[in-house]
Amino acid sequence: MMRVAAFCLFWTVTAASQQLETLIFPLQEKHVHGSSLIECPNGDLLACWFHGSGERRANDVLIQGSRLKKGATSWSPVFLLADTPDLPDCNPVLFIDRTNRLWLFWIVVQAEGWHHSLLKYRTSTDYENDPPIWEWQDIILLQPGDRFTAAIESAFDQLGEMSGMWAEYAPRYSEQIIEASGDKIKQQTGWMTRIHPLALPAGRILLPLYSDGFSVGLVAISDDSGATWRASAPMVGYAPIQPTLIRKKDGTIVSYMRDSGDAHRVLKSESTNDGETWSAARSTDIPNPGSSLEVIALADGRWVMLFNDAQDGRHSLALALSEDEGASWPWRRRLESHAKGEGSYAYPSIIQGSDGRLHMTYSYH
Repeated sequence: MMRVAAFCLFWTVTAASQQLETLIFPLQEKHVHGSSLIECPNGDLLACWFHGSGERRANDVLIQGSRLKKGATSWSPVFLLADTPDLPDCNPVLFIDRTNRLWLFWIVVQAEGWHHSLLKYRTSTDYENDPPIWEWQDIILLQPGDRFTAAIESAFDQLGEMSGMWAEYAPRYSEQIIEASGDKIKQQTGWMTRIHPLALPAGRILLPLYSDGFSVGLVAISDDSGATWRASAPMVGYAPIQPTLIRKKDGTIVSYMRDSGDAHRVLKSESTNDGETWSAARSTDIPNPGSSLEVIALADGRWVMLFNDAQDGRHSLALALSEDEGASWPWRRRLESHAKGEGSYAYPSIIQGSDGRLHMTYSYH
């Protein structure tokens, strides 16, 4: 069995030679994946991931966490963050809102299928000690509605039929997705987390989600500090999932997505109305081996992308820097680089700390 561990790396933007790498916990035989990282108001770093003997078919999977206290060089002992009895808990995401409330979003997988997942969350205002004291927990139920189907049809009309995806005896890919999109049960289940929410200047929260059932993305929108959530229109293309959101200076929101098809490129969609609707997702020239990525805006306005920069596997993990809001990514630094088959480094999470440094976690195989 492959040995797996969550892995945390620190890198200073202004002095690239200053770098600290450390395992959050020792290498082990369990499956450890899908980490998320935040900085607490007191300067501590809090990380989480899912842990167990597998993923959607392993009922022992739960959400764990660890803390790196401000000024410390080693992570705390692992502690439990969430565990739904006899069901897998996966894809945790940490978030701190404008009132300094801590959120944990994650999914509970039903019937061993990603497309049956339920979206859950917990909140805490008392999280300086471990584990946090959770004060509220609920399920987020979205109703994408009729515009979900309309947006899927419109996007496929714009994109046209993908080459190599047609046969006389088989329905077209787009037709299958359009037909399924009218089923209200399918619309309302299977929305999964992966990347940090984006908080807009006016207070709106956009929680990026995706569906393995439809292979599309969308955002859960809250205009009341998370009290209620509703679904945006979808981000539609040929298999765009796991969106990461970033906002341009003119207010346009860009979604970069993992390609779960065969184009081997990062996919991109945009919204000009604060996440309500999205353009059809199209391929960029950024390589993607079918792996999650994250993009953030630095305090100075530049953008940073943490991603697998090879088309044929997750054996290379890199930071890329854009000085023109994603129009180009001329600067790149590899954090992990090995021959194919000699390692896997994936599902990254990245933040910029209050000290200006970039803090990153990712699965380390």
